[in-house]
Amino acid sequence: MMKKKLIDHKVLLLDTTLREGEQAPGVTFTIEEKLKIVRKLDEMGIHMIEAGDPNVSGDIKEAVRRISKEGLNAEILAHCRARIADVENAASCEVDRIAIFLGTSDSHLKYKIRKDENKAIELVSQAIEHARSQGLKVRFTAEDATRTDKEFLLNICKKAQDAGADRISIPDTVGIMAPNNVKELFIDLSSKLKVELDTHCHNDLGMATANTLAALEGGATGAHVTINGLGERSGIAPLSEVAVALKVVYGIETVRLDKIPELSLMTERFSGIVSSPNTPIIGESAFTHKAGIHVAGVLANPSTYEGFPPDLIGRHRDIIIDKYTGIHAVSSRLNRLGVSLDETQMTQVVKAIKERPTVTRFRDADLIELAEQITGKTLQAEVPTKVEAILRIKCESNVYTTAIARRLRVFKKIKDVYEVTGNYDIEVSIEADSTVDLNQVLERIREIDGVRATETQLVLKKFESQ
Repeated sequence: MMKKKLIDHKVLLLDTTLREGEQAPGVTFTIEEKLKIVRKLDEMGIHMIEAGDPNVSGDIKEAVRRISKEGLNAEILAHCRARIADVENAASCEVDRIAIFLGTSDSHLKYKIRKDENKAIELVSQAIEHARSQGLKVRFTAEDATRTDKEFLLNICKKAQDAGADRISIPDTVGIMAPNNVKELFIDLSSKLKVELDTHCHNDLGMATANTLAALEGGATGAHVTINGLGERSGIAPLSEVAVALKVVYGIETVRLDKIPELSLMTERFSGIVSSPNTPIIGESAFTHKAGIHVAGVLANPSTYEGFPPDLIGRHRDIIIDKYTGIHAVSSRLNRLGVSLDETQMTQVVKAIKERPTVTRFRDADLIELAEQITGKTLQAEVPTKVEAILRIKCESNVYTTAIARRLRVFKKIKDVYEVTGNYDIEVSIEADSTVDLNQVLERIREIDGVRATETQLVLKKFESQ
């Protein structure tokens, strides 16, 4: 925890999963999926939700309109270009605020909007004034701000402020800034502008979260995030990382952190994009310990190898048993299963594990079997916590099998997915925490459009190849 308070103001989080997130390659959400996402965001206490640009398509406009009628606590925004017609269309959705954007860098002015600086200021001022005349709050976004001439950036922001915008977003549109430069920029702008500043950082160099926090240190009061960091190209700062970092590093409360895992999994399912195991906060391995020395420390005191406890976000820690395992981990796992061995027997179990270097993970049942081999006794152990199953899926004849297989890959409990020949089209292996958990996974799979029939077989014993 930092001793010096580097952020001494309230921080508002704006989630733009439905706008920026849906711009990620291969991602599109249905209206019903968008409604489910915003309800969960509202439950966690998100401050602002950017619902989309109604001018892009009819379904987006309908989604924005329906979201604005949900009666959520969060402020709902519609995104649009600095055009009067776009503003009117967005205003018709009855949102709380309109986010008007225009590219301000030399490359955007020259190659995209083909306007000079004076015309750009005129377009922005007119659009903001029109939105304000409709009784709407306005945020102005200076697209590609971090590559914009600083004098012109300040000038157009002041004109937007004068026209009635009460928030201005300074995006690092192509993700090329470093944290110290971001902080300096926001210190400068916040000292010269009277409005609230937002930060919107892309992750092209892997610094989106660091840059977002630096902007907040520099005076920004709003941080743009998406669930799982979805967005154009490499995405933007993830909601999970920014919210948890604000709590752990700065001591700032923003949203209910225990809602993060559920929201992340839901978005993986809807987007078809699964987070890698080592993704901070939400990755499957984020709170998993493996090396013997690490595990010994964690078992003695979790803070030895955890910067914050997993229950902060409603998760739990896990310990991998494999060739890296030490006696502390094995002893802890067997004790949890109700199996008591003396020191010599425990050492033999660890030795047997290390003699199987290709096994990536020993399950509870595997440990019990090793203990029985070493003791020569049938042990009365508690039921293993993991339940494994093989599921065979038959698809409708008019459905593209690969499309369903790809959707299955994002399920956290599904380990492998195969397209197969024979009476069934797809075969998957599932590892669930319990039979109840397994049934929930099966129900979700059966709800997928195009799944015609399924057959489930429980795994009784697993043999590793030599």
